[in-house]
Amino acid sequence: MNTLNKFKLENKTAIVTGAARGLGKAMAAGLAEAGTNIVIPDINYKGAQEAAAEISELGVDTMPLETDVTDEHSVKKMAEKTLKKFDKIDILINNAGIVVHEPAEEMSKKDWEEVINVNLTGVFLCSQAAANNMKENDGGSIINIASMSGYIVNFPQPQISYNTSKAGVIQMTKSQAAEWAKYNIRVNAIAPGYMKTDMTKKYVDNNPEVKEHWIDPIPMKRMGKPEELQGTVVYLASQSSSYMTGHTLVLDGGYTLY
Repeated sequence: MNTLNKFKLENKTAIVTGAARGLGKAMAAGLAEAGTNIVIPDINYKGAQEAAAEISELGVDTMPLETDVTDEHSVKKMAEKTLKKFDKIDILINNAGIVVHEPAEEMSKKDWEEVINVNLTGVFLCSQAAANNMKENDGGSIINIASMSGYIVNFPQPQISYNTSKAGVIQMTKSQAAEWAKYNIRVNAIAPGYMKTDMTKKYVDNNPEVKEHWIDPIPMKRMGKPEELQGTVVYLASQSSSYMTGHTLVLDGGYTLY
């Protein structure tokens, strides 16, 4: 097979959770450009509808869904509706995630559980739902969105629940890869560094002192752009990475080198 053809994803179906905006939306668009039909499950249904309409202009079929990744019933409905429309699940991008900036000694159990439920339990539930279809259909590719925060402790913002959840995603990726390789299901992860989304831009703009700790230590001296994840997600979703599983790719401009 021609090398470039290995990156093509025509007639594949991808579920990209939390893709109503930001990194998820950018990754969904990247997959669509490679020919993938896109399902956008998001708790923000209006945002999912708008993202689906925009991505459909790339010439693929899309479907927005109102989904709570922490709710097992909601996740099962997500899988059922995807199968009803597209017959199978080829690719899952576990992107939905939240963060709470709160000191560890002050964090409530409620806030702790909310982050863990979305960032970790949600990844497990969606992966399980997708894998149960993939194992019956010659396999597939699951891509978990971790973070460089799974390897380091961010500063100056306190975010113990987020860091813990993303470290868990990295280990879950290895465990899923080991268990599901026999079904031809590959599981990998992407660990982004500081990415310039509408949400992070607002945080930086409102906290000028953050630049010293977020941007200045990056060897490339800038935050990443959401579209800079597109090539990586297409690579991991396609046959171009057919012998890679259980690996986490860090895209952080070099932040974690020091």
